[in-house]
Amino acid sequence: MGISVRDVVPFTQARARLSELADEARAGAEKIITKNGESYVALIDADRLDYYHRLERERVHLLLIEDARRGVADMLAGRTTEAGGAIARLQRRRAARSPAAKPRDKPVPGRG
Repeated sequence: MGISVRDVVPFTQARARLSELADEARAGAEKIITKNGESYVALIDADRLDYYHRLERERVHLLLIEDARRGVADMLAGRTTEAGGAIARLQRRRAARSPAAKPRDKPVPGRG
């Protein structure tokens, strides 16, 4: 379902027409409420929002299953490493990227 020009509503107008817009959303329309000319929030049916959340959870589960599949394939192919060493390497990389690890500018004379 696409969004039409009628589905884009300025915030001030949405405030005045909230009951009407809620009925339209309940009937299946999705409303984009704008503030200062930019998208601000969406008004959609609660059942549709639940459906979107279920889809997102399913997508996350599929991604986790794919990660597990790749991990098993790596193990079977012998592409493994000892966990302690891998964690230590990650920690060293993070430390090297942190702002505290970068050289600081020389202080400006006359300032603390």
